[in-house]
Amino acid sequence: MRAPAIVAALLLVTSAVPGASQTPAGQQPPSTAGLVKKGKAPVSSEVLKVKLPRPQEADLANGAHLMVLEDHRLPRITMQIIIPGAGGFFDPADRIGLASYTAQMMREGTKTRSSQQLSQELETIAATVVVGTSVSSTTATVTASALTENFDKVMAIAADVLLAPSFAAEEWERVKTRAKAGLTQQRSQPGFLAAELFNKVVYGDHPAGRISATPQTLDAITRDAMAEFHRTHYVPDHAAIAFAGDITLADARMLVEGKLSGWPKSGAPQPTITEPPAAGPSKVYLVSRPNSVQTTLAVGTLSMTRKDPDYDALTVANRVLGGVMGRLFRHLREEKGYTYGIGSGFSASQHRGDWEANTSVRTDVTEPALNDLLAEIAEMRDKPVPADELADIKRAIVAGFALSLESPQRVLGYYTESWMYGLPADYWDTYPTRINAVTVDQTQAAAKKYWDASKLQIVAVGDAAKITDILKKKGDLSVFDADGKPIK
Repeated sequence: MRAPAIVAALLLVTSAVPGASQTPAGQQPPSTAGLVKKGKAPVSSEVLKVKLPRPQEADLANGAHLMVLEDHRLPRITMQIIIPGAGGFFDPADRIGLASYTAQMMREGTKTRSSQQLSQELETIAATVVVGTSVSSTTATVTASALTENFDKVMAIAADVLLAPSFAAEEWERVKTRAKAGLTQQRSQPGFLAAELFNKVVYGDHPAGRISATPQTLDAITRDAMAEFHRTHYVPDHAAIAFAGDITLADARMLVEGKLSGWPKSGAPQPTITEPPAAGPSKVYLVSRPNSVQTTLAVGTLSMTRKDPDYDALTVANRVLGGVMGRLFRHLREEKGYTYGIGSGFSASQHRGDWEANTSVRTDVTEPALNDLLAEIAEMRDKPVPADELADIKRAIVAGFALSLESPQRVLGYYTESWMYGLPADYWDTYPTRINAVTVDQTQAAAKKYWDASKLQIVAVGDAAKITDILKKKGDLSVFDADGKPIK
């Protein structure tokens, strides 16, 4: 059965796509005000069976792995180059942000095109070329998208951006000035302050805990430093070049070998990914924000790697607790009215990620909201999820997966994920079956293992004068100012 027919049969609310990023730290999930849970929706009782179209693959002479997922329904091509070792995970500790700004500056001009010329050329043909990473990512990506008839030109632009960025000094000064203003502004946002402290207490000084550059690390980033980072990290040896859309493997290979002929193998070793330190004992942390009318809360700890055998069970458990219309949402928002939004999510990559539940509540309900949040987590550990609730959640996860199969780009994304983490060849074909096979006992076991109360860290941002005594009831309390400095 094709995916559209499956989706029509399931008629379920779209859920989070597996493998995608969960709710970002410090951010609220989208509101689902007015959403009604249908208890008698017509659903299929059959397990979704799929066999995803396989990308055609080839290894190139420069070490890169080529993947092509053909789909000729629309005259459009999307390309993504994934470059391990070029993310902020590999920034020097005194120059956090180097990888992120290197990626940004690659799009700000090349040796033959200015920033304005790049934008004008792409706008004329309604195409895009983007370079991106984050301060904690292990990879950087170059993406390009255009109509088939224009893709040869867009590929030439993407190659120019990838291979010959100019890192013009005047452009860097402009970007840096704007970035400094943004760094100052973000410190006024309670969500950022909560995410920054949460990452610090969960990851310590591990690169995965990085959330932002600082004015000091920004000043240490020079034009020469970016050029050197680009030279040593943007290498093809362990990269993947993935195409989706109106293109064949032969045409893609010809395009890559022609436009990227100046991207030779460097001999660089596989980037080394280190593990964060073990989770410490549960503690409570407060960022003092005088006169704040809300308290921002984050509760969580370390989780797992992407290949952990508990990944499917934790996916289901997390959806029960903190997904769309999950227990946290129904209890703290719908029943108690403490918040406009609440949710939870977890990350998992080559190293252990983290799990976090987060929300913002009125200051005057900080105590009952935190109590109820912790109680919901405890109930997941202590009591089995009712069979009918678990069945609904698993159907919703599978329905979201089925819906995602309509996008060739998303299907290719599943395969690039498999390539990056070394997942089995049939991993996504069997995904619905594995989700449906998650049991009540496995769900509870995942909650006990990954939401251990003795390791849960509690972070709050709010008015210290009003919530300090409340937080002290939850454990040993450390207080910080908005700049992250301890307050005695």
